[in-house]
Amino acid sequence: MEPGNNTQFSEFFLPGLSEDPGFSEDPELQPLIFGLFLSMYLITPLIFGLFLSMYLATVFGNLLIILAVSTDCHLHTPMYFFLSNLSFVDICFISTTIPKMLWNIQTQSKVITYEGCITQMYFYILFAGLDDILLTVMAYDRYVAICHPLHYMVIMSSQLCGLLVLISWLISTLYSLLHSLMVLRLSFCPTVQIPQFFCELNQVIELASSDNFLNNIVMYFAALLMGIGPFSSILYSYSKIVSCICKISSAQGKYKAFSTCVSHLLVVSLFYFTALGVYLSSAVTHSSHTSTIVSVMYAVVTPMLNPFIYSLRNKDLKEALKSLYLTPSIKDRLY
Repeated sequence: MEPGNNTQFSEFFLPGLSEDPGFSEDPELQPLIFGLFLSMYLITPLIFGLFLSMYLATVFGNLLIILAVSTDCHLHTPMYFFLSNLSFVDICFISTTIPKMLWNIQTQSKVITYEGCITQMYFYILFAGLDDILLTVMAYDRYVAICHPLHYMVIMSSQLCGLLVLISWLISTLYSLLHSLMVLRLSFCPTVQIPQFFCELNQVIELASSDNFLNNIVMYFAALLMGIGPFSSILYSYSKIVSCICKISSAQGKYKAFSTCVSHLLVVSLFYFTALGVYLSSAVTHSSHTSTIVSVMYAVVTPMLNPFIYSLRNKDLKEALKSLYLTPSIKDRLY
């Protein structure tokens, strides 16, 4: 197909979990097509219900954390301030992909406009970058709390906390804007099928009909900076934390200091392992189903598990959630 101007471009197709490109073109697999699409027809309502439940659980869980932190004065500390910001970002992150996917399932449509694809890609990159940077900021917060406990509230002042969040938004906005503007320079064929359930940057660039060499260079270089930089900072913070914990004489003191980091470590591990899985699945494997499943883990499961990890591991937050439930005004609304 001849390369076309991207301003004449109208539609992307997002087969997602429902179709493997080239499957129906394989003569040897033709006998399986009827059974496949019959089973897909039967399980489509189940898929819709599953993703709707996961989306609602994510939004509800993260909203509870935001409400608990904002209403309980005991949680008005830097750690919970960053946690509430992370919860807000997780709600926005999952909302960039799942509502559109649910709409496509409900309407039996796999189409997204060119403008819609660019917009979805911009916000997806924005909130993924914010997740990354906020986790790094939270690691620094744990470092100051454990290694400099007497000066914690002085160092982590409200002004510094606000500035760190503002810088996180600024960096992520510029990072996302860079990639979006780089995609706008590309041309595409009149019809493009993206083997994903959302407009993923790497897939969109690979499907361009014009030269995408510069885009690939910028994408991998920026991803290297956004991946290696924050991850190295987290590793450095925890190396200092481990060093400080080892100097604590009592076993109870060591346990108490380390227990404040467990939730953050679990969330960081989940975030980076799934992010690495997304990268490897797109760079190494050629299976669209494998890539889609890993992307679901990164874009859906990670934001959904974050509130559960923090609420189950954190005594103060559990108490705040209980008091939030027992608050008369909240209880009246529930019942």
